Amino acid sequence: MKILEVFEKYNPKVINRPFIIAEAGVNHEGKIELAKRLIDEAAEGGADAIKFQTYKAEKLASRESPSYWDLSKEPTTSQVELFRKYDKFWKSEYEELKKECDKRGIEFMSTPFDVESADFLNDLMPVFKISSSDITNFPFIRYMCKFGKPVLLSTGASALWEIQQAAELIGEYGNKLCLLHCILNYPTPDKNANLGMILNQREKFPDTVPGYSDHTLPGNMEVLKTAVLLGAVILEKHFTFDKTLPGNDHYHAMDKNDLIFFKKELDRLFILLGDFRKKALPDEEKAIANARRSLVAKRNIGKNEKIQYDMLTWKRPASGISPKYIDEVIGKTAVCDIESDSVIKWNMII
Repeated sequence: MKILEVFEKYNPKVINRPFIIAEAGVNHEGKIELAKRLIDEAAEGGADAIKFQTYKAEKLASRESPSYWDLSKEPTTSQVELFRKYDKFWKSEYEELKKECDKRGIEFMSTPFDVESADFLNDLMPVFKISSSDITNFPFIRYMCKFGKPVLLSTGASALWEIQQAAELIGEYGNKLCLLHCILNYPTPDKNANLGMILNQREKFPDTVPGYSDHTLPGNMEVLKTAVLLGAVILEKHFTFDKTLPGNDHYHAMDKNDLIFFKKELDRLFILLGDFRKKALPDEEKAIANARRSLVAKRNIGKNEKIQYDMLTWKRPASGISPKYIDEVIGKTAVCDIESDSVIKWNMII
């Protein structure tokens, strides 16, 4: 499925199979070969899209910007210093990565963090992703909305009224919107995941597509499966080729094997979910015939005897008159002798 199809086919009345974005971010370490490896492994793992992050450190953070991540995992204390390590790609590199994605049958995306990158990324991707950190950056939101494409907006560290303001602003431009529940906690402990907030966002913003951007440790993927059951249609999870590497986005990322495992778990989940329209299944026909009940003679009933309530009980199987018709049976006359414990059928009464 393509990302634009998600917006077209989203059905809020069922649990939708999610669109999976492998968030590679800058886990390429500034090397084009590693970026292509991430694309290959995301495609092999079954991701629908891979997403990078496009920025220049000096455009993104001032020199006083402090860290907000786990320093035991990523010891760099300055945002500018950290971002400089990974801001080597620009227009030509992303054009090359887009071609690689096309070759591997996976959609290319990248989050722009400035107007220059938004301009050239517009030609390379079908939607715009807006980071949680830019939810109050109204001039930048307006700039991206002018491209007329759907917007994926992460809602980490945001109050409901802040989401409302951003959603209304995007709505003024008529862009379709996906709200990705997110917690800006790297990594996010399970107690902080607050997946129930997905339901709150669905309730408050019913005209948007619900999603989830995950920063918990991969583990057994129960977090992502739970998000799907709560209605998340677009899932974004950090992605790496080596979870043991040092750095801000490796240690809470999934790898190809995690992704393969998760896709299998999704397959099993949707087998369990099955059809969302309640109906009896063909495999239940035997149970219907043998586990449901019929009206049964509680005692011997003689020919021409009028049927009374105390002559009847109800037992399995369902080969006779259903108990739901008991009021129609009472008062009718037996046309033959009916032995005790016999299943009563319509041709026995008149």
